[in-house]
Amino acid sequence: MSLAGRLPPVADPVVHLRGVTKTYRIGREIEVHALQGVDLDIYPTEFVAIMGPSGSGKSTLMNILGCLDAPDGGTYSLAGEDVAKLGDDALAAIRNKHVGFVFQTFNLLPRLNAIENVELPLVYGGDRRQRRERAIGALEAVGLGDRVHHKPSELSGGQQQRVAIARALLNDPAMILADEPTGNLDSRSSAEILAIFQRLNAMGKTVIMVTHEPDVAAHCRRIVRMRDGVVAHDERVASPRNAQDEIAAGIGAGDE
Repeated sequence: MSLAGRLPPVADPVVHLRGVTKTYRIGREIEVHALQGVDLDIYPTEFVAIMGPSGSGKSTLMNILGCLDAPDGGTYSLAGEDVAKLGDDALAAIRNKHVGFVFQTFNLLPRLNAIENVELPLVYGGDRRQRRERAIGALEAVGLGDRVHHKPSELSGGQQQRVAIARALLNDPAMILADEPTGNLDSRSSAEILAIFQRLNAMGKTVIMVTHEPDVAAHCRRIVRMRDGVVAHDERVASPRNAQDEIAAGIGAGDE
């Protein structure tokens, strides 16, 4: 499967930001201008890396994209819905409907096995049998069909991250937000996680990934670089690295 960079199809963006600002106040006098007028469109089926040094605003941007925080100014539309001025309950509903999260630290409950961790987003609603079937399907999609009853302590770091990805897929979100998803993994496990993201992207998922590692970003189709609270550079990757080919060749994501 070719991973050559391509322009997105003519479609409305999944993510549409115009003039988005965010300021944090520390004490009475100190203000941190985390975002200073961000304009950004991300389209269906894109695989985008967001990069930038510490303090560039990339984490704040990720929080706003995932409806974990609200901007102070500007406009933000997610899947066609204006979310910039929604309250907490409405933001939570939009977030659950459209966004799947994957974090660096996995965020699995140690006493639950893989299938129980994956089921968590639906634990208070829906039919139990359907919930279990969806969780098994999600685990099979990330190659853990034979580990559904294993607890986190019985899984490698890469396998734990696969459980986290399966959990993110449970509600069939339009967009997956991954915050440093390979940060705690070795090169081989990183390549395996990137291969999953590339496969999901090829199946039509929009994937947005924060990373500080150029070797990881090189697997994406587009790289957005943040600096001083704005988008400093936005480029398409002509020939993204293919993680599955690297695994077959015995090369990890961080190897040359």
